[in-house]
Amino acid sequence: MTKAFQINTQLVTQSRLDQTDYNNLGFGKVFSDHMLVCDFKDGAWEKPQIIPFQNLSISPATNFIHYGQSIFEGLKAFLSTDGKVRIFRPEANARRMNISAKRLCMPEIPEEIFLEGLNELLNLDKKWIPTSEGSSMYIRPFMFSLDAEIRVRPSDTYRFMIILSPSGKYYSSPVKVLVERQYVRAARGGLGSAKTSANYAASLYPAKLAQQRGFDQLIWTDASEHQYIEEAGTMNFMFVINDTLITPALSDSILAGITRDSIITLAKEWGMKVEERNVSIDEVLKASENGTLKEAFGAGTAAVVSPIVVIHDNGKDYNLPAVEGRIFSARVAKELSEIKAGTKADSHNWVTVL
Repeated sequence: MTKAFQINTQLVTQSRLDQTDYNNLGFGKVFSDHMLVCDFKDGAWEKPQIIPFQNLSISPATNFIHYGQSIFEGLKAFLSTDGKVRIFRPEANARRMNISAKRLCMPEIPEEIFLEGLNELLNLDKKWIPTSEGSSMYIRPFMFSLDAEIRVRPSDTYRFMIILSPSGKYYSSPVKVLVERQYVRAARGGLGSAKTSANYAASLYPAKLAQQRGFDQLIWTDASEHQYIEEAGTMNFMFVINDTLITPALSDSILAGITRDSIITLAKEWGMKVEERNVSIDEVLKASENGTLKEAFGAGTAAVVSPIVVIHDNGKDYNLPAVEGRIFSARVAKELSEIKAGTKADSHNWVTVL
């Protein structure tokens, strides 16, 4: 592929790789040697550059600190046995980031800056990609406003960046979730379908309360009635009731998950019935009680396929079937893992190989 531009690169004088404990990575705590930076000024994107990972120097009046013009993405890269870097669906992340940018009154990022910049950064820090089971290189592209002016308006200047984080599993075990019927993550007409920091800020306090009670995540419900399932903030929800895969239909209060889309695609190809529609809490809990709820899991880039073992609502635990007996989620998790690793044919061209 012909490159659209030359990326100026400044290398670190001393790598931190040999100081990194790959047996205790955690998730999103460790960062590779370099990062990509590209600024938007005077109505145009400047040439991107790759520089050593470092702290930023910004004005205390910087727009995004005060008014929240900040968006991001999350995707993963893997190192296959042939030594090649494999990135899962980066084009989908580039498209989704521009959807978020439009909603936040931010300039769209040219695809070549996103993709070529990511490719060069990964090639440069390839040795940082972990190879143990369940690990990956978590990729965080993000953009924020730069104007140093305390006035409520869209900024004129922005910075796009990509940082890399070698990481382990996001959830180390099956999750317990609490149905949230009081607080609201996102309302119709709001920012719920954009991947913006504001959505995550809104979720922190309710999530903290849930964690204090022993739950890993929340099932966010609709803002008006608190009856219909939306998402978890870190993942979309999916349920197998009888022989049907059921998931909440996308709306402007639910993020269009790329893992969600991948799972739906595979399920349909395998001949499974799939329904994207309103899903009420009552429907799922009744299915749990009468034994027709076969599986429940979260789907997301960080979470991948995370089995749900307990749903708690109104003081009652609903214990779900044993993870070991779940057929669909195990199959789809294995399929996605093998496609990403290159041990299974990638018939959808989901993987970019460097």
